[in-house]
Amino acid sequence: MKNAGLKILDRYIIKKFLGTFFYSILLIVSIAVIFDLAEKLDNFMEREAPFRAVIFDYYLNFIPYFAVLFSPLFTFISVIYFTSRMAYNTEIIAILSSGVSFRRLLRPYFISACIIAAFSFLMSDIVLPGSNEKRLDFEERYYRRQAPRTNIRDLHKQIMPGVYIYFSSFVHTSNIAYYFSIEEFDGNRLVSKTTSDYATYDSTSNKWTLRQYVTRHYDEDGQQTIERGTSIDTTLNVHPSEFNRRESIVETMSVRQIGEFIEKQRMQGADNIDYFLIERYSRIAFPFSTFILTLIGMSLSSRKVRGGIGFHIGLGLLLSFSYILFMRFSTMFAVSGLLSPLIAVWLPNLLYALIALVIYRLAPK
Repeated sequence: MKNAGLKILDRYIIKKFLGTFFYSILLIVSIAVIFDLAEKLDNFMEREAPFRAVIFDYYLNFIPYFAVLFSPLFTFISVIYFTSRMAYNTEIIAILSSGVSFRRLLRPYFISACIIAAFSFLMSDIVLPGSNEKRLDFEERYYRRQAPRTNIRDLHKQIMPGVYIYFSSFVHTSNIAYYFSIEEFDGNRLVSKTTSDYATYDSTSNKWTLRQYVTRHYDEDGQQTIERGTSIDTTLNVHPSEFNRRESIVETMSVRQIGEFIEKQRMQGADNIDYFLIERYSRIAFPFSTFILTLIGMSLSSRKVRGGIGFHIGLGLLLSFSYILFMRFSTMFAVSGLLSPLIAVWLPNLLYALIALVIYRLAPK
């Protein structure tokens, strides 16, 4: 009989938790869409953005992005709100007085948090990459005022193991790289080097055409043979878009794709991969904050205090925003090189997990 009663209690709390969570998402996202539209409406009208594109390409992809981004905050607000109402109506006291331990009372909360964390991870790994690509493409076209793409100068890049390219300048408008060279190494030994006056990229065939080229082949004894020509086509593992790629490209990738992208950047000798590492670790660490904020919210709001729900919500918002602020600061330190990306991503979770345990110990049992 007791087990049946606990199952009813579990279902009651899970229903309250998830219902309040999705209702708060609907409410806050609706407000966010209104404010976002008010801010960007002039840009949309100035650039003649089609109404259908605004709705289907932007806002239908903006909503899941915003919902997943702030899902821990929505979780926290939901826990604070419905648990405070239960405490204010003396439901928490009645449950604890009936012999249900505080630890047992946490079970439906963590079941709900597990559902939300899984939902958040699956959305960010499966749904958001595709929707973010459409959203970012729309923003680039109808909202962001892009500066003209500047020419790239003096780029030396590894495009695959043992293969390096160099050019003195690259013109985006014509896809031409001047004083272009390709070096191939076998370990530390130079195998061949091709230099050309300029190279053009053909987007239809995905090939580079080297003009007025000279290729020097070196054997193991250091002897060289020279090959000259006016034009030669070659397939290289590099696209012109990689020369000036935006960091936001990582938002259009899954966790697996981010890992592959990071390995490729390392192989090419890139020195700015901390941002991508932060995004990769955040995809794993971020859902865990749902459990931490659930424990903090439940432990805080289970006590009936003077000020009622308003006091709990105010204190909860203060803690949640301090968590978000601390998370932003730690990632800034990682980008600047003062912290490792792994530590920077997990440090807020570890710190607030300790805070959650302290608040849990102080909660009424």
